[in-house]
Amino acid sequence: MLYLKIGLLITIILMGIGCLYFIRLDWKRYGFLYLLSASSANVICYLLTFAGFYSFPDNLLHGNLLIPYALVSTAFPLAVLIGVRFCPEKWIWKIPFYWAIIHLGTLFEVALLATPIFDFKPEWDLWDSYSLRWVYYLLFEIAGGKIIPPSLRKPIPHESFRYGRWAWIIFHIILISTIFLAGVYVGATVF
Repeated sequence: MLYLKIGLLITIILMGIGCLYFIRLDWKRYGFLYLLSASSANVICYLLTFAGFYSFPDNLLHGNLLIPYALVSTAFPLAVLIGVRFCPEKWIWKIPFYWAIIHLGTLFEVALLATPIFDFKPEWDLWDSYSLRWVYYLLFEIAGGKIIPPSLRKPIPHESFRYGRWAWIIFHIILISTIFLAGVYVGATVF
């Protein structure tokens, strides 16, 4: 349990440093986007937990609080900030970009399910979380496009997503490996 607590603390610190990296680029705009994404993630998480869809039975770093605020306040905003900063300009390339981000987030959630920190209730499953992530990140891509001007964004060139290029390779590795692991997860939970 101590190793889990230390690992979680290190993860939160590293994600917090990642958030600060983006906020320092323009503290007003990226800071506002961070606050918007952190507050909405905490509200959504709180409401879903309060409604009984999932729970945090052993909230290691947060004691008797209903949700792990530090984890939610760093994990979701960091993904939003990365997405808004580096997302390709054309929507045809935004979808595979966010597909990889959402798969990594879902993989992280499955890893949490293997610990005493996080637990789904019968009314909620991984597909619900996966679907909600799509809505959350795409809405923040739209909002981020309005908050962060093009001069403060650094989109991955769409040519990098073409066959054999670096983004194509990385995103395919992420997608193929997480889809394979999703199959393993389904097989393990069904049987």
